[in-house]
Amino acid sequence: MSSVFWRELLIGFCLMLVLEGLMPFLYPQRWRRMVQQLSQIDDRALRFFGLASMLTGVALLYWIN
Repeated sequence: MSSVFWRELLIGFCLMLVLEGLMPFLYPQRWRRMVQQLSQIDDRALRFFGLASMLTGVALLYWIN
């Protein structure tokens, strides 16, 4: 794979970290409550949400490219 691929992958990873950090930085109490609520959801529902999120991401990447 080319170095352009790895560079873009690293840029995407960095942007993901920025987006993931927004909620705890701007709204720490809300984020903490959300994490507590997520810990009470069963594994099957979390897996479904994870799968739906991954499929949506793949579909959006395919649509963009």
